[in-house]
Amino acid sequence: MATIPVAPPACPAGCSEAQVVIASFDTSNRVTPPARIAASIELLAAIFESPSRPADAVANDYFRARRFIGSGDRRAISDLVWRVLRSWRRLSWWLADHASPRLLVGASLLLNGSRYAAVADAFSGGRFAPAVLAQSEQAALRRLEGRRLDHPSMPDAVRLEAPDWLVSRLDAAELGAMLEPAPLDLRVNLLKATRERASAALAAEGLEAKPTPHSSWGLRIAGRRQVTTGPAFRNGLVEVQDEGSQVVAAVVDAQPGMRVIDLCAGAGGKTLALAMTMQNRGQLVACDVSAARLDGAVRRLRRAGVHNVERHLLTAGDKFLKRRAGTFDRVLVDAPCTGTGTWRRNPDARLRLTQSDLAELLPKQAAILDQAAPLVRAGGRLIYATCSLLREENEDQVTGFLARHPEFIRTDSLVLTPARHDTDGFFASVLVRR
Repeated sequence: MATIPVAPPACPAGCSEAQVVIASFDTSNRVTPPARIAASIELLAAIFESPSRPADAVANDYFRARRFIGSGDRRAISDLVWRVLRSWRRLSWWLADHASPRLLVGASLLLNGSRYAAVADAFSGGRFAPAVLAQSEQAALRRLEGRRLDHPSMPDAVRLEAPDWLVSRLDAAELGAMLEPAPLDLRVNLLKATRERASAALAAEGLEAKPTPHSSWGLRIAGRRQVTTGPAFRNGLVEVQDEGSQVVAAVVDAQPGMRVIDLCAGAGGKTLALAMTMQNRGQLVACDVSAARLDGAVRRLRRAGVHNVERHLLTAGDKFLKRRAGTFDRVLVDAPCTGTGTWRRNPDARLRLTQSDLAELLPKQAAILDQAAPLVRAGGRLIYATCSLLREENEDQVTGFLARHPEFIRTDSLVLTPARHDTDGFFASVLVRR
């Protein structure tokens, strides 16, 4: 998410989350409740207008251009916008053909317990407030008072906030688990701190962190709090990383002195974890086809105290990988995928995903695996991973790879899911070269 919601102000017994959003008021920044709603509508409209961009990137740009909005107000605005994104299909079902950023925000407030009069008052048309509701908007919203977000008549795809074409391919329990926000997980950077020391540093910032159940490097903070501005993060003691992603990095088992390549490194999240397990000893190559993503890793590597990483931009006709055939102990392919396992964090992603996206990704994943295979030395390991819950991107890709490459055998597989493990959805398979 772009910003982290704070705990709401205290409210009388029986008041709803939506009423708290309307009633909350940040006196230090003097942003009125209607102004927060107006900003939420404006941000939601900006997200609509950039359908190919992740919502958190749009939100970052929105707030960067409006630095006058205080941190408390940014969090309240983001909280409301992301709640709309998490319930998009259900809100649209209630609104039928009348869905718009204004009505989606209003419907979210009403279907989470606010009264129509309070919502209508917020659309006052006053300074910084949303424009007065038109008669058609009033009619669309008035009938929602006293209703709840879910309804038994909703189709499964609507109720579970999934694309129609995809709902039958995913487990209903997993889709249900992804309707809620993800927890805030941190990876302790063992190059600079122990889990105990990092936990103490966070406690000094007023952040209570508990060990994660599956990753020995992980800490989890209750609720959604801002950590990236605090000294524990700035000094490189912790990195924001879902526990499932940490476990995938552990499966790679990159040891000190090894030669390791992260073939789809992106901005370096797993690269950082691999450098940590290698204790900064050995050679670690971070590759990607995006210069922007690789450049984005530089500051993270410096903050973490990592100095055994070589970055390489993969381009058409590049001989870099061919010259290094058979030289790596570990090859990580964290493949581009649909990201269906991350929908708790990125609810807008489910709105953008199409069947053609999946059709384009499957041959790309197979091609990257084929490109990675020659890099692995005899006895070395190729680890194929995705943050997807779809069989086509996971087990089926591994089965196809083994049929094309009999010189590899599968020794282990990992499946993590939101419903069963309270992590993002991840798949990883360890393939050993004979």
